[in-house]
Amino acid sequence: MKAVYINEFGGRDKLIYSDDFPKPEVREGEVLVRIKAAGVNPVDYKIREGLRKNLPYKFPLILGWDMAGIIEERGFGARRFKKGDEIFSYARRPSVENGTYAEFISIPECYVTAKPKSLSFEEAAAIPLVGLTAFQALHDKADIKANQFVLILGASGGVGSMAVQLAKIAGAKVAALAGSANVDYLKSLGADYVITYDNQDWLETFLKQFQKKPDIVFDFVGKETLLKAYNCVKKGGTLVSIAGQADQQLASSLGINFQYHFVEPDVSELDQLTKLIDSGKLRTYINKVYPLRETYKAHEQIETEHTRGKIVLSI
Repeated sequence: MKAVYINEFGGRDKLIYSDDFPKPEVREGEVLVRIKAAGVNPVDYKIREGLRKNLPYKFPLILGWDMAGIIEERGFGARRFKKGDEIFSYARRPSVENGTYAEFISIPECYVTAKPKSLSFEEAAAIPLVGLTAFQALHDKADIKANQFVLILGASGGVGSMAVQLAKIAGAKVAALAGSANVDYLKSLGADYVITYDNQDWLETFLKQFQKKPDIVFDFVGKETLLKAYNCVKKGGTLVSIAGQADQQLASSLGINFQYHFVEPDVSELDQLTKLIDSGKLRTYINKVYPLRETYKAHEQIETEHTRGKIVLSI
């Protein structure tokens, strides 16, 4: 099968394209999926560079956790889907090894669910990781409620784009932080306010503009942005980050609740996202689609960490 994999950690030069990689065997309880498109996420290049060695791994390592495709074969006991069904999945398993940058993947049937009918394979592949990350952070971690005030840091990327929409769907008032080039884009997603960080201290600008601090701050950036985020949350509010670990002493001194979040597979939540998508309430934005052979170009783009929406591989 076609696949992109690595045999060691390092730069983009470590990405190997092959059209003769061993096709996986389908085992009991699994389905073999012919992948039509795979999402590309910042975590992919971080794994490639060896920055996520806390996750169990094995070489040769096929990268990628997002995918949309067609059921090709069913293992014993896998009966929810039939051959030819269109599905999508957040395909992260405990060990990083058999990812979605490939023509086929064999995966437990409980990881897959029906693809949104209104989306192409490329559009569907852009949803699972970012959609679940935003949904779980807002609902499972922050317990978002209607009429709350939510600040989203790094709002124009894949996760941020989903978070803006999901927070609005939940009935919140949403402020979004991004570069000035993304103001109109974020307003089109429903953001009530957009704060830009170009040539200014965004925290100072935010505190001057708003008398009320947010109930929830959602951080996708980490580092200096996360440190500033502690000063944005109201006392008793929640700060959720996917990009940095907590300073619990600081959080406690400010009277805020800090939650670190690393997305987990959950097909029931994917099904909720599908209902929102097919009803026209939730949409995705694809920045660019690359052929599998040009995965190195997709990684070059995602490494900038200034990508609007999502990058997708067509397989």
